[in-house]
Amino acid sequence: MTGAERSEQRGGSGRVTGAVRSVGRALHLPVTGPARGIRRATHAQGAGESGLGKLIELHGVNGAGDVMITVSLASTVFFSVPTDEARGRVALYLAITLAPFALLAPVVGPLLDRLPHGRRAAMAGAMLARAFLALILVGAVQTGSLELYPAALGVLVASKAYGVVRSAVVPRLLPPRFSLVKANSRVTLCGLLATGAAAPIGAGLQALGPRYPLYGAFLIFVAGTFLSFSLPHKVDSAKGEDTALLAADPEHLHGPHRTKTLKRPGLRTVGPAVTHALGANAALRGLSGFLIFFLAFLLREHPLGGQSAAVSLGMVAVAAGTGNALGTAVGAWLRQRAPELIIVTVVAVELAVAIATACFFSAFLIACLAAVAGFSQALSKLALDALIQRDVPELVRTSAFARSETLLQMAWVVGGAVGIALPLHGTLGMVVAAAIVAAGWLTTVRGLLSSARRGGAPRTRVA
Repeated sequence: MTGAERSEQRGGSGRVTGAVRSVGRALHLPVTGPARGIRRATHAQGAGESGLGKLIELHGVNGAGDVMITVSLASTVFFSVPTDEARGRVALYLAITLAPFALLAPVVGPLLDRLPHGRRAAMAGAMLARAFLALILVGAVQTGSLELYPAALGVLVASKAYGVVRSAVVPRLLPPRFSLVKANSRVTLCGLLATGAAAPIGAGLQALGPRYPLYGAFLIFVAGTFLSFSLPHKVDSAKGEDTALLAADPEHLHGPHRTKTLKRPGLRTVGPAVTHALGANAALRGLSGFLIFFLAFLLREHPLGGQSAAVSLGMVAVAAGTGNALGTAVGAWLRQRAPELIIVTVVAVELAVAIATACFFSAFLIACLAAVAGFSQALSKLALDALIQRDVPELVRTSAFARSETLLQMAWVVGGAVGIALPLHGTLGMVVAAAIVAAGWLTTVRGLLSSARRGGAPRTRVA
């Protein structure tokens, strides 16, 4: 072979290789392009260096996996079982499955205080548990067997447990000049965006069969298990932390205060504004649990506007999700506004909508109630975060945050139990919903307004 021929062969080979690489880049671009964009967004403003970016991505994985399971269960066995039988099964397994969680929840915060070096493992465990339960649900949705209900409720428990641990992790990953409110807003928004992106994918898989979204959830949660361990090691560090007690004893408001009368001395440093805000948030979280379970059964029997039960639930879920996203965005925009006034206002608005829904029960008002509930819950939670950041010393802030989230999860459980036990009468349900919100508002409004007038503790920047 002459030199010219060898040169021509190499040139031809090079052109072929270049063409293959060009085709490969074109095929990878739809995946790598959005991936790079997501990475830039989640790691912006120092979030990548602090490790917050990885937590944001992990929360997106969490939301995507949860919505896959929700899509699979939304229109399968749940709707094929008679309502009374389904309510009985769910109530039974709510008691059986959530009773251990209800007993464990009050000690989750103290457990994190005593075993802070297991936070990454705890988040990975919550992911792995849902991956395992997704496989159990694969068989259950096909046969309609009884394990469907404990497995589905187990997914809820694992999801709530993940939320408790995530709340304790966020303060450890704050970048410089980053507030807790801003960090939680970014984490929450990523979770909502991931949920919105995964929902149509889950619907497409659902068209192939109810088990396919569950396979997708299994893969997502397995990925989340490994991603949990990619978080920085400082997540498991307890350096500079102490124990916070959620009490508003004036004797203990100004930093660490240990007494000889306590066998296990702790810190009562959260202040009255935080405890009142926590009470209001507990009412809203209880309302969320109530609406989820009550409307799930009510709309089976009485769908909205002549739609199917699945479509009716989907409409309410979209309304709640939209409200939640809007509340998160508004919370980031409000910045340094008085958190106490924000909580009082949003709970009052929620109470007004609940009363209107009870008086003039209609499909439109149910959707409005779901939207306002999502908005109020998101905005009041961000305001609670601001109060914790403002009034709780850094020494115990992580502990206070974990314990407050644990109490809110318990409120959700209690609200869900009430929703299952209540007769399926729309007006009665909305009266109960209004009563839940009224109890939280009336018992906390005076304390919150008093705290706002006093100006609270010395303020730090909250956005």
